[in-house]
Amino acid sequence: MLAERRDGTVVRVGGTVAKAHPVDSVPGDLAQRLALAGHPRLRGIVLAPRATGAELGGRAVSVWPYGEPVDRRQAQAAPWEAAAVLLARLHTVPLGEIGGPLPEMRGPAKAARAMARLGALPDSEDARTVRAAWRMLPPWARGEQPYRGRRALCHGDWHLGQLVRHPSPDGPWLLIDVDDLGVGDPAWDLARPAMWFAAGLLPGEAWARFLAAYRAEGGPAVPPAGDPWPQLDVPARALAVQTAAIAVAKAARDGRDLDQAESELLGACARIAQLD
Repeated sequence: MLAERRDGTVVRVGGTVAKAHPVDSVPGDLAQRLALAGHPRLRGIVLAPRATGAELGGRAVSVWPYGEPVDRRQAQAAPWEAAAVLLARLHTVPLGEIGGPLPEMRGPAKAARAMARLGALPDSEDARTVRAAWRMLPPWARGEQPYRGRRALCHGDWHLGQLVRHPSPDGPWLLIDVDDLGVGDPAWDLARPAMWFAAGLLPGEAWARFLAAYRAEGGPAVPPAGDPWPQLDVPARALAVQTAAIAVAKAARDGRDLDQAESELLGACARIAQLD
C-alpha cells in the first residue's frame, strides 16, 4: 500500500502501480486527463499509464509503471531545478497540438473542497481565521467563477510528492498524479513552493533555484525577469488558505494542537485576512 487517502488509493505490486481514483471524479474529465498523460506530446514530462478504463467498487482504476519518488529524508537534495523544468515544459505545450476539448485545471476546485471540509467541523478561532483569509481571495481562486486569464496546460496540484524517477532510480524525473491536470493559470503550479517561501517554510536559496530554472526553461507563469509576485500572489494565497484549512481540519479531527509548520500557515492566513 503506497497511499490510502480520501483522494485516492494506490497499491504497488513489483514494478506496477494501480490507482483507484477519487469517488467524486467526473468520468469524462478523468478519461481526458488519463488520455493526456499518455499523449506523445507529454512524453518525457508526465509518466504515461499502462492501462486505463477499469473500475472497482464504483471507482475508476488506472495502472502505471512504478517510479522512484523523492526521498523525503534528503530535503536538501530535493530536485527543485528538475521540477521547475518539467513544469515549464508542461506549461509551454501548445494546446492546439493535444486536441480537445480539454478539462479545466482543478486547483481552485480543490481549494474550495478543503474549505467545505473545514466548514463541516465545529466553529473555532482557527477556522474563523482561515475563512476570513478565504473571503479575501477573488471568486476565480475560490472556484466560484471561471478563470479568464492566461491559459496553459497545468498539473493542478504540484508538490515534490508528484515527482518520480522512471524507468530506474537514477532515471529522469517525471510528473505523476493527473487527477487535477487541465487548462488554467500556470502560476497555480508554482503557488505551493511560492507559498512555502512566503510563509518561511522553504529556504530562500531553494526558492531561488526553482524560480531561476523555471525561467531559464521559458516557463510562462512569470516574467522572464523581475518581480514574479504580481502573477504568483493570488495563487500562493489560495494555496496557503487551502493548506491551512486542511491542517486545521486534521488537528480538530485528531484532537491536537497545530504543529509549528501548521501554525505558520495559520499565521499566513491571519496576514492575508488583514490585507486591504
